[in-house]
Amino acid sequence: YGLADSYPKVLFEDIPPILLDPVDRAEDATPAAHYVCPIYKESARKGVLSTTGHSSNHICDMLVPVLEEHVLKDPLGKPDSNKFWSRRGVAMITQLDD
Repeated sequence: YGLADSYPKVLFEDIPPILLDPVDRAEDATPAAHYVCPIYKESARKGVLSTTGHSSNHICDMLVPVLEEHVLKDPLGKPDSNKFWSRRGVAMITQLDD
């Protein structure tokens, strides 16, 4: 299982329910191949910056497993799946514009 390319002409897709199970860092089983996926309130992906420098639209980031075929290598040869998915503009959005 993991993040995969969408079908042609499909801009939005529902994500299955996600169980958030907090664990100690020593017990973390996050796969090596993952994408740091931003979660936004609205599809605009922009917001007003607060005094702390955080966007009012950005909620948090979530580590999403990806398929090995979508993992690129950085200049040092380490896996980097973030480049592949961020170039495609992949993000989670809590509400679509009507």
